[in-house]
Amino acid sequence: MTPPGLPEGRYGSTRRRPRWAGAALLAVGFLVSLAVAVVAYRNLGSAPIGGQRLGFTLLDDSSIEVRFEVTRDDPTRAGVCLVRARSLDGEETGRKEVYIPPGADRVERRAVVRTSRPPVTGDVYGCSLRVPPYLERSGPRAGG
Repeated sequence: MTPPGLPEGRYGSTRRRPRWAGAALLAVGFLVSLAVAVVAYRNLGSAPIGGQRLGFTLLDDSSIEVRFEVTRDDPTRAGVCLVRARSLDGEETGRKEVYIPPGADRVERRAVVRTSRPPVTGDVYGCSLRVPPYLERSGPRAGG
């Protein structure tokens, strides 16, 4: 005994997809996955330059000296690091751009940051290989 067929018009068309549609869907999925992987690698991969605080010294109620280390992949390129001071409530009370001249792949620097309120800590906010023109013209002592 054979089961009865589906009632006509009740469940829509019973047409099949063309054979190439599955392969095209797979290819589109692969390309989207590849694009996501490239974007993730660019955004989450290791940075070409980075700074790490080594220590700080409170100088007075309006300044702090921050000691930090800079590492970079390409020591022939100059960089810039943003060093900041923060008050007891965590607010940023001062910042300074420090020029990192071409040289070694790992350098130690010090920066005195003037503050608007008494500082309690200092840190390296971030470093970049995009040096502003006003720092490049000033030379190695700029921002130091």
